[in-house]
Amino acid sequence: MAKTIVRLKESTDNAAVAALIRDSLNVWYREHMGVEECVPSVEAASIFTRVYDALDPNCCVVAEDLETGRIAGSCFFHPRPTHVSLGIMNVSPDYFGQGIATKLLAYIVDVAQRRNQTLRLVSSAMNLDSFSLYNRLGFVPRVFYQDMLLPSPAEGVEITVPEGTTLRDATSDDVPKIVELEMDALGVDRAKDYRFFIDNADGIWGVSVLEENATGSILGVMASVNDPGSKMIGPGVARNDAVAEVLVRRELNRYRGEWSPVLLVPGERVELREAMYRLGAKNIETHIAQSLGEVPAYKGVVVPSFMPESA
Repeated sequence: MAKTIVRLKESTDNAAVAALIRDSLNVWYREHMGVEECVPSVEAASIFTRVYDALDPNCCVVAEDLETGRIAGSCFFHPRPTHVSLGIMNVSPDYFGQGIATKLLAYIVDVAQRRNQTLRLVSSAMNLDSFSLYNRLGFVPRVFYQDMLLPSPAEGVEITVPEGTTLRDATSDDVPKIVELEMDALGVDRAKDYRFFIDNADGIWGVSVLEENATGSILGVMASVNDPGSKMIGPGVARNDAVAEVLVRRELNRYRGEWSPVLLVPGERVELREAMYRLGAKNIETHIAQSLGEVPAYKGVVVPSFMPESA
């Protein structure tokens, strides 16, 4: 059993953390899902350190082997005004079964408790070791999600914009209305995230909104990321399934014919799920939104993402 210390990640750890993420995910998906190469390279895995050092500096904790200096595990976290979101957690295959994940999680639980905030996450429903880790600590499952892989035809997909609305790219002026929508739908304030997406300094983000012409209110918002390390539609929120579908179709068309993104569809949103099947979507995994602490019941359609993690 290795002796480890838990500390905040430093910039000099980035290459080791990216390699750890690549190795950990590839081993798990190879052994449990039959996927030979989930993460193609350390460079692809570096999206986590690149994006999160910019978005949430000093918000990654690592476990360091005191004897060898190796990084045995890492976990990102995302403090927000309303909550703390638990980010991607990975343990080196060489340190499996040594309680590393428990130590990392304890650190972030303490962060949330000192802030007097709920800790939220979306974790794999197919990784029972991970599920049990959170469940034993008191996390409560809230919402079931279907991970759906969407094809992206070169000609794009048809979009029918509802009468009386405007479908467009989001701007920084939309952020207060987006926050208002998300606060009502799931009780979170992620203004920081949406400003980051809209600024798009990395050139990998997209954000669409559907605006009601008569009132100027935002009926839905949907982000996306297209990078070798992550190709996803989300996070987003919409007043209903029809609004969510319009936004998903627009983000899918953003890189038409160039990608096959993953979308997390809430299991209870039957209309949206069936619409994705009509687009040729395939289920590839399942996830569960969980929380340590109270969260309000979701209103409308809530679509989480792994980049950045949201719940």
